[in-house]
Amino acid sequence: MSPRPVPRAGCGHRHPDLSIHIEVPKLSQSDPGHSAIPPLSSQERRAAAGLASIFALRMLGLFMILPVFALYAHDLAGATPLLVGLAIGAYGLTQALLQIPFGLLSDRIGRKPVIYVGLVLFALGSVIAATAGSIHWVIVGRALQGSGAVAAAITALTADLTRESVRTRAMAAIGISVALSFAAALVLGPVLGELIGVSGIFWLTGGFALLGMALLAWVVPSPSSSATHRDAQPVLGQIGGVLRNGSLLRLDAGIFLLHLTMVSLFVVLPLSLIDAGLPAARHWLVYLPVVLAAIVLMVPFIIAAERGGQVRIVLVGSAAALIAALLGFALLHTSLWGLALMLTVMFTVFNLLEAVLPSLVSKVAGAGAKGTAMGVFSSSQFIGAFLGGVLGGLAHERFGPEAVYLVGAGAATLWLLVAATLRTPGQLAAHMLPVGELPAAALPGLRERLLAVPGVEEAVIAVDEGVAHLKVDNGRVDWARLDAAATGA
Repeated sequence: MSPRPVPRAGCGHRHPDLSIHIEVPKLSQSDPGHSAIPPLSSQERRAAAGLASIFALRMLGLFMILPVFALYAHDLAGATPLLVGLAIGAYGLTQALLQIPFGLLSDRIGRKPVIYVGLVLFALGSVIAATAGSIHWVIVGRALQGSGAVAAAITALTADLTRESVRTRAMAAIGISVALSFAAALVLGPVLGELIGVSGIFWLTGGFALLGMALLAWVVPSPSSSATHRDAQPVLGQIGGVLRNGSLLRLDAGIFLLHLTMVSLFVVLPLSLIDAGLPAARHWLVYLPVVLAAIVLMVPFIIAAERGGQVRIVLVGSAAALIAALLGFALLHTSLWGLALMLTVMFTVFNLLEAVLPSLVSKVAGAGAKGTAMGVFSSSQFIGAFLGGVLGGLAHERFGPEAVYLVGAGAATLWLLVAATLRTPGQLAAHMLPVGELPAAALPGLRERLLAVPGVEEAVIAVDEGVAHLKVDNGRVDWARLDAAATGA
């Protein structure tokens, strides 16, 4: 194995969006030649832009149906509230089941083939849903859409095409694109539902899949080689350890309950807006200002959690606000102003937790296990989306729309209990250190030298990557001594 040149890249403050975390590299204080963060090369910019666009197009297609499907599903044969909820959330089950396997498969047969297969499945599911005459075929189509679970493969391809020193910015582009696609879907969905109907939205979604394939073929470069990137993708042998980590399981439960609550909300929220006197085509007039206000309102809470050391207070407070908002929905579901107010609280909490929870996963995960921890975290998110649709539909069918909001309030109460028992992680950051090619006999000595450096708390040496994955305290680490330890000086 030839040595793989890996520029230094550490990790500091994180602002993740929708499970794609943003990290600011920590530059060596002992190396004046690295006084600035290196720019992305032209190939890295193409890769980041192309893959972020593919990710965003896919998520836009999945999300656009949320604010409109409950309004138009009554035209489908066999539609019941339970089956409507199942159709809304069906994508989550197949996404959760196949996301990690698709990522592992991409290690064997290549990233692009797996992404092509995923986009074909997504397109096929869209066509089936667009031509469906019954709710049952819409459910099949939505499940097929979710089976095109290419998130892990896209993340791995991003890692293949970028240097470690700039990879976090490429991942940030993907995270931002997903966050924007969710906001755009809430605004565009009602407008497109009025213009082209739900079937037209599904046809448009199929077109997004074809556009994604074109971007993959003509914009995204092909990597010269692929390797396992423990900071960015799941590793099969690490899953057991991640599932035994109590703190990670609590964070997985948090994202599970959050998405259960959010998806269950959309089983009845569009109907509540109609009952409050707002025509379907004008629902965007509520969603747009609410989404914009929520983005602004979440910022001080993120700062308090990340920089102010108030993580527990922010998490417990967000759970309490979520409970209050969902109880408010149940009480004020015929008041347009009441719905808008509760939506603002709901989306603020949603955006806040979508940012803070993945950041906590990165901090809690052991050295070299961040990719696996994030994979399990994302799967938990999609299982929550599936159960949110099912439980929301069941509650609507048996007890009426108010019961759906109470289901969400119950899930938020469980999150409050989880948040209250979550141990606040330390301020350790992930750091990758290039070590080049090493014989097996040298590994124990290198690990001992790295752990002897002040501020280095964990060290895992990945020979196949040519790097050491570390967890470090940025405030205490001796960067010059760390460089010397890596080279044996």
